[in-house]
Amino acid sequence: MTFLNVVEIESALVALRNAYPSLTQLIPLPNETYEHRQSNALLIRGSPWFECRPAVVFVSGVHAREWGGPDILVNLATDLLEAYSTNAGLAYGGKVFAADVIRSIVDQTDVVVFPDVNPDGRAYSMAAPADSAQALWRKNRNPASSGGVATRIGVDVNRNYDFLWNFPVTFAPNVGPASTDPSSYTFSGTGPFSEPESRNVQWLVDRFPRARYFVDVHSYTGLVLYPWGDDQNQTTDPSMSFRNSAWDGKRGIANDAYRDYVPAWRLAELQTAAAIMRDGILAVRGQSYVSQQGFALYPTSGTSEDWAFTREFLSQSRGKLSGFVIEFNKNIDFFPTWAEMVDLIADIDAGLIALCAYARPGRFAVILCWIRKWFWAILHRVFPPELWGPYGPWDRMVQVIRGIPKFIGRVIGRE
Repeated sequence: MTFLNVVEIESALVALRNAYPSLTQLIPLPNETYEHRQSNALLIRGSPWFECRPAVVFVSGVHAREWGGPDILVNLATDLLEAYSTNAGLAYGGKVFAADVIRSIVDQTDVVVFPDVNPDGRAYSMAAPADSAQALWRKNRNPASSGGVATRIGVDVNRNYDFLWNFPVTFAPNVGPASTDPSSYTFSGTGPFSEPESRNVQWLVDRFPRARYFVDVHSYTGLVLYPWGDDQNQTTDPSMSFRNSAWDGKRGIANDAYRDYVPAWRLAELQTAAAIMRDGILAVRGQSYVSQQGFALYPTSGTSEDWAFTREFLSQSRGKLSGFVIEFNKNIDFFPTWAEMVDLIADIDAGLIALCAYARPGRFAVILCWIRKWFWAILHRVFPPELWGPYGPWDRMVQVIRGIPKFIGRVIGRE
């Protein structure tokens, strides 16, 4: 075998949908690429009775030259579906998931895989021999900013998300978390979400309001990265954050006055989930990945994991979404042999499934979900929809309940 090409990736998703129609949904992404390709994601969802399932969203193939990411996610989906359908466990080297764990993952979570975010870039890269200049292409193939110069084509999709995108303003001078030069491999585009590829990721995450974990699979280095990527973390001063323009021009320099805020409990959650993926990888064959804050690698702006994490800070109505990047392959090589890739697939799939197992709702949450389901079923039976109008008993009950706080306020003299 060898790496899946763009057509084979999409065919694999369709084949999984056809093979497991009761467990999967094919999700066409709405934004066509510059070269007129449409991408798909795949939703894995088991027993429909559980209505409170969190979602785990996995994406890959963002950078064209990182050939192995889509294979990792296609294999992940295949393994989960085969194991669930045969009531079997999964073993990746020394990391074993029992059959009941696999069943509960599929029945109690939504597992969403988007293997090939940047198909234009991948097709261009894979049309050339590994390690050639063309194969090392990183960006998409949008020529809008190129001025007709081939080397200026494309935008780095992973600098195009809406997180401190305007880095010449938001970062300290000369930090360079991205580039405004179209000839650079980190060119951030003409605006946040200017590219169809990043908009597809945004649309996909928005489609799952109960998404709790987001992982972007990249290579190489052997890291599990968590936010923030713009500066060092701190847990004490909420005003010192990416939202506060008073700190513009000061971000991106280690050990200076600025550090980006994250609540202590959320930082602990990020670190715990990153460690779970790291330890899942380690258990397979002893590959010692490092879990660390993204900024420890180098400062970045407009990246997917930071954008995912911003959502809860920008809107209280959104749930907590923890964003991560896995940089697979400890060898410094974008193009491992296929024999090496087989081992890497096992490593990363073990880490990702470990995260899925961690994301499952606890027993108490399952019980509450059941109670809520049956409570509403009984309520609908007692108060049928036709009685829910402005003069029905349900509306009168609601008005009484809403009046209780005012009544209490009058009693205690506060109103």
